[in-house]
Amino acid sequence: MPKSTRCLILACGNTLRSDDGIGRWLANWAEEEFRETPTIRVIARQQWTPDLAEEIAQAETVLFIDCSVASAPGSLQLIEVQPSAPAQGLATHHIGAPELLALAGELYDSVPRHALLLTMGAASIELGEVFSDAVTAALPEACRLIEETLLKHFGNNPGFHGVQTK
Repeated sequence: MPKSTRCLILACGNTLRSDDGIGRWLANWAEEEFRETPTIRVIARQQWTPDLAEEIAQAETVLFIDCSVASAPGSLQLIEVQPSAPAQGLATHHIGAPELLALAGELYDSVPRHALLLTMGAASIELGEVFSDAVTAALPEACRLIEETLLKHFGNNPGFHGVQTK
């Protein structure tokens, strides 16, 4: 399958559940920051679903963004993701980055060359539309990390109009 997207930013989160909305906030920031970069596509959803496998299969690189209730509030973690089949069949209510990569490979015989997962620790996922202090304080670092990640993969390529580091 020919790759039609250089980089797919795929974020999820519920904006009505406090820090759980961080993925969608970062996706909105990235969409604005890289709006003149046609090689970057941003998709934000409340949750990842199997239909995203086609988008993933068409990307050279995918950057998944989500919150983590298992990490310290405001902490950031950027890790490589490998395809992994679900333990007990495909759950359509919740599907993670490894399962989406595996599904892209299974259905479209194509996975991105690079797959990364950026998570930010959540202090609260209770009902609310305001981020915790720890998440709010970590926003600039999360944006910087996204920029650095994209610059690492695309900074020298034509069509990349990201913010250049000094």
